[in-house]
Amino acid sequence: MNLRKSILFLLVLVTLQAAAQPKYGKMAEEIALPSLTGDTITLSSLKGKVVLIDFWASWCGPCRISNKQLVKIYPKYKDKGFEILGISVDEDPAHWKKAVSKDKINWLQVNDNGGWDAKTVQAWQISAIPTSFLVDKDGRLIGMDLPPKELEKALDALLAK
Repeated sequence: MNLRKSILFLLVLVTLQAAAQPKYGKMAEEIALPSLTGDTITLSSLKGKVVLIDFWASWCGPCRISNKQLVKIYPKYKDKGFEILGISVDEDPAHWKKAVSKDKINWLQVNDNGGWDAKTVQAWQISAIPTSFLVDKDGRLIGMDLPPKELEKALDALLAK
C-alpha cells in the first residue's frame, strides 16, 4: 500500500509541476535583469528574434556542459536572427562572471542572484537546471530543453522564414 501511495503522490507532484510551467504557444513572461555590465536586459527587447532562454549556474556541471554545446551553436545562427538569453541563478555574481569568462560565453547574460528563490526562477517555475525555453520571433514559447541537434533543426526551420 505504501508503494501505491508513493506512486500516486509522485504522479500528483509531476502533474502539478507540469501545470505550473510555462505553456507552449503562450507568450513568454517578461524578464528584466542586470547584465554583466549592470545594464538591464529585457526579453521584450529581443522581440523579432528567436530566443533561447537558458537558466543555469556556475556550480552546475550539466549547465557548464550545455554552455560548451551552445558556444558551438550560437555563432552559426546569431547573424540570422537568433539570440540566447542566459539567466544565471548564481547567488554570488563573481562566480557567474568567472564562469562566463571561462566558458567563453559571448551571448547575452543576466543574473538573478536569488538562487532557487529568485523572482525569475519562481515566475518561470524552474525546478532544475539547466532548463531552457525556445521563444519564437513573436515571443511565444515553442520548445523546452531541446537537445543540441533538435535545437539546430528548430533554428533552421524558424530562421529560414
